[in-house]
Amino acid sequence: MGLGFRSSFNFVPEGKYEVSHSLRSFLADNGFEVGVHDLHHDGTLYRSKADFSAGAVRINQHLEHWKAVGFRSAFMRHDLEWLKELNVLYDASTFDTDPFEPQPDAADTIFPFWVARSDGSGYVELPYTLAQDSTLYLVLGEKTNDIWKRKLDWLAEHGGLALVNVHPDYTAFGDRFGRAEFPVALYEDFLRYVSSRFSDEAWFALPREVAQFVKGSLSPDSNHEVNTSALAEKVL
Repeated sequence: MGLGFRSSFNFVPEGKYEVSHSLRSFLADNGFEVGVHDLHHDGTLYRSKADFSAGAVRINQHLEHWKAVGFRSAFMRHDLEWLKELNVLYDASTFDTDPFEPQPDAADTIFPFWVARSDGSGYVELPYTLAQDSTLYLVLGEKTNDIWKRKLDWLAEHGGLALVNVHPDYTAFGDRFGRAEFPVALYEDFLRYVSSRFSDEAWFALPREVAQFVKGSLSPDSNHEVNTSALAEKVL
């Protein structure tokens, strides 16, 4: 917020996590977005279709209670067919490409796309297009944010979506570089780069704003849909 940006905070609604009404209200009152992040974040949501359907009932209740329109699965698990059970404007559980995830299949696009239901409704899929912080700093062991900057420049050159996932629990508010942390200064520097480099040519939007734009731009009978079975992993 101090750097002039607003983002979406995705919270786990059940289990050991606590998401107070005051926190959600503070974010909403200051122009941020709140989304639902999985159900328990314990890896069980996609254990079977029956488990997902049962969880979807609870997720939809939290979406309504929080007045949220976006969802993201834990561990970036996804089945775009199953996700049709959620009452969402958009989902953000895929990457354009990320071979380091437990489910490493890629959306193979740097653009949002429409996922249609059989009744003509649907939702927008927003693929992450920048490596998430845990991949960049914990898996790859990077010490700079150069990969973020280079990828952002490439996305801008091709007119694509720049979407990044940053976790507060991996962010060190100091100068240390722990085994499971990276200095917040790297994120701050990246945001300053975004602002100085692209403030006159990019739309700095919340995910829900992008999804609303895409939904209004792509009609259900357009050719912008994708074969969701290619991104569906049936978990046994």
